Amino acid sequence: MCAAGTHPYSDFVPLLNKLGTAAPRPTAPDLRRLRVALTVFFALDGFVFAGWVVRIPAIKEQTGASASQLGLALLAVSAGAVITMTLTGRLCRRYGSLRTTVACGVLLPLSVALPPLTDSVLVLGLVLLFFGAAYGGISVAMNSAAVDLVAALRRPVMPSFHAAFSLGGMIGAGLGGLVAGHLSPTPHLLGITVLGLAITAVTAPVLLRDGAADLLREHSSTPEALPSPDVRASHRMDRRTRGLVLVFGLIALCTAYGEGAIADWGPLHLEQDLHAHPGVAAASYSCFAFAMTIGRLSGTTLLERLGRTRTVVGGGATACVGMLLGALAPSTGLALAGFAVTGLGLANIFPVAVERAGALAGPGGVAAASTLGYGGMLVGPPLIGFMADWYSLPAALTSVALLAAAAALIGFATRHTERTEHVEPLVPTERTETV
Repeated sequence: MCAAGTHPYSDFVPLLNKLGTAAPRPTAPDLRRLRVALTVFFALDGFVFAGWVVRIPAIKEQTGASASQLGLALLAVSAGAVITMTLTGRLCRRYGSLRTTVACGVLLPLSVALPPLTDSVLVLGLVLLFFGAAYGGISVAMNSAAVDLVAALRRPVMPSFHAAFSLGGMIGAGLGGLVAGHLSPTPHLLGITVLGLAITAVTAPVLLRDGAADLLREHSSTPEALPSPDVRASHRMDRRTRGLVLVFGLIALCTAYGEGAIADWGPLHLEQDLHAHPGVAAASYSCFAFAMTIGRLSGTTLLERLGRTRTVVGGGATACVGMLLGALAPSTGLALAGFAVTGLGLANIFPVAVERAGALAGPGGVAAASTLGYGGMLVGPPLIGFMADWYSLPAALTSVALLAAAAALIGFATRHTERTEHVEPLVPTERTETV
C-alpha cells in the first residue's frame, strides 16, 4: 500500500521529465509554420530579384545608359547590399531576426518599383543603391532566422531555404520573360511590388506573433540563444571564432564567385568560343540554376547522411570537375553538362558556410559570411573579364574550378570545428534544463 499523497510511479516522474527535456527535438506546429513562412520569404527574395534582372535591358534603353555606365549603376546594387549587411546583423541582435526580416520584406518590394521611374544613369544608381540595401538586408535577416530555426529543428534544413530562393528566382525570371514583350518595366515591376507586399502581409503575422522569437530562442543551439549575455559576448569577441567566421566567409566567397562568373560569362563563352546559337547560349545559366535548385532540394538528406564537412568537400570537388568540363569542353553539349555539374557541386556550399558562421556568431556571423560571399559575386565577373583579356575566356573560367577546389580544401581543413560548433553551445542549455 502506498503512503498517503504518493503515487507508485512518482519517483520516476522527475527522471522521465529530465530525460524528455535534456535534448528536445521540437516538431511543434509552431516551428513548422515558422519554417513555411521563412521559406516564403526566401522565395520572395529570389522572385523579386529575378524580376528586376530580366528588365535590365529595357531600363538601360530607357535611361540611355552606355554599357560602362550601366555597369557602374549595377555596381550600386552590390555596394548597397554589402554596406547594409553589417548594419543588418546589428539590427537582428537588437530587434530580432524575425522582425528585421519582415521589415526588409516590405522595403524590398517597394524598392524594385523605383528603377523604371528613373530617366538618368545617376538617379538609377541612387535608386539601385536603395534596392541593393533592401536586398542585402533581407538576405542577412532571413539567413539569421534560418540559422536559429535549423538549430531549433535539430535538422540541417538550411539548403531547403536556399532552394526556395532558387525556385523563386526561376519563377520570377520565367514570368518576366513572358511578360517582357507585352508590358513595359513600370507596370511589370509595380505588379511585383503589389504581389510582394501582399505576400509579406499574409506571411508576416507568423513571424511577428507573440512567442515566435522566444520559441526559436528556447530551442536554438546558437550562441544567441544562450541565457548569459557574457557567454554571447564571448562568442562574438573571441579571436578564434572570428577567424572561423572569416574562413566560412571565404568558402561562401568561392561559391558566389562561381555563380556570378557563370551568370555573366557562361553565355558569352558558348556563343563566342563554341559558336553556339544565342538561344542555346542563353540556356547556360538556366542549366546551372536548375541543377543548383535540385541540389539544394536534396541538401537536407545529403547533410544528414554525409555531414557538413563531407558535403562541402564533395561539393567543391564536384564543382571543380564540372567547371573544368564547362570551360574546356570542345562542344556545346559537354559545356552545358559541365555547367550543370558545377551547379550540383556548388548548391549546398554557400548555405552550409552561412549556417556554420551563424552557429558560431549569430547574426554577426551571418552578416560577415554573407558580405564576403557577395563580395565574391561582386569581384568575380570583372576579374574574369581581365583574365579573359590577358589569356582567354576558357582559361579565365577555370578560375571558378580553382576556387571550388579551394572551398573543398578549406572545408576539409576546418573539419574539426563541425562537432565543436554544434555541441558546445548545447552545454549551458542542458544544464539549465536538468538542474
